[in-house]
Amino acid sequence: MSEARNILVIKHGALGDIMIATAGFKAIRSQFPQANIVCLTGSGYATLLAQSPYFNEIWADRKPKLWERDALKRLKTMLRSQPWDYVFDLQTSTRSTAYQWLLSKPWPIISNVSRFASHGYTDKTRHKKHALTNLQIQLGMLGIAVGMPDISWLEQDVANLQPPYAYALLVPGGAAHRPEKRWPDEQYAALAQELAQQGITPVLIGTEAEQKALQAIANRVPKAVNLCGKTSIAQLATLARSASLAVGNDTGPMHVIAATGCPSTVIFSHASDPVRSAPVGAQVSILREKRLSELSVDRVLASLTARA
Repeated sequence: MSEARNILVIKHGALGDIMIATAGFKAIRSQFPQANIVCLTGSGYATLLAQSPYFNEIWADRKPKLWERDALKRLKTMLRSQPWDYVFDLQTSTRSTAYQWLLSKPWPIISNVSRFASHGYTDKTRHKKHALTNLQIQLGMLGIAVGMPDISWLEQDVANLQPPYAYALLVPGGAAHRPEKRWPDEQYAALAQELAQQGITPVLIGTEAEQKALQAIANRVPKAVNLCGKTSIAQLATLARSASLAVGNDTGPMHVIAATGCPSTVIFSHASDPVRSAPVGAQVSILREKRLSELSVDRVLASLTARA
């Protein structure tokens, strides 16, 4: 197995899934230290994964539609451009599973969720398991031991962003079309005020799409630092390594923060299941309430474990 020369890893996204999948990326690289490992990923994650030590090449997948014949032909040509020894489909979507049929025959050793693969993880209960557990089972079928996510390589200068004193990261945002996954802004403001009174500076994290919500919190808590739209994923990871704690909704940035080992409280509503998708890290607390408007600030405060 260690003599494999060319390996394809498929992982399109999303951000939280990419963070969890770093456990698999690391395990594959450890198993095949000398191999040429190519990652086929979504175009939005190509630059991010190019920073990692796990791959020799990153290929961006435009994910063409069935009627885009020229684009599909280019994808097929790309997938057949290397004599793969192994193909690890860690996306395990309908799309990525179908890519098996674009590969040259005879097929290499393939790890995916298809019954036609040499190592198909076809357990019908896999949709009830956590993403990391599924990853461990899937790669374990090939004798590859999967540990914890590792983003120690993900860092960027934060000298102009990082407060010079104790701070907590707050992530009040999330997908705009999923408002039920957001703890109310006024609750975050109350939490931020309490942290400020304890001498911990609230640092607000989010994208430009969440500017209104973050600004409303900052207006109510003058001691808060609003970094809306100012942090890259790498800068977020770097800030998290020095943060006292973090609190946020079930959203991609909390996966980044948790993976650094930052003490993190992640808030879930009825709209998603932490059993399947909770962020993974050394110190992660999960709070779940069917209606997030009923989750009290006191309960969130009680869940916090600040970095010593």
